[in-house]
Amino acid sequence: MSLQFHSTPNPNMTETAKRSIPRWIHLVFSIPIIGYIYSPFDQLPNYAPVVRFIAIPAIALTGLWMWTAHALARRSSKNYPNRLTES
Repeated sequence: MSLQFHSTPNPNMTETAKRSIPRWIHLVFSIPIIGYIYSPFDQLPNYAPVVRFIAIPAIALTGLWMWTAHALARRSSKNYPNRLTES
């Protein structure tokens, strides 16, 4: 029995997948913050760079992505009125 793989991936993602990807990124990158809060005080220097430079920016970006994705999708659609070309 041989496995067959498609050479081109499906470019269409479902709406559920589009919403769940940033949600899971947001949740996974919040785990180091939990470790940072509940770790012993002498181990905080081990968590600080990861939380400050990776986790918090990733959480902020995915949160912004989830918050404004509908507005960006609406603006990029063909039915959105373009104010520069209407006049």
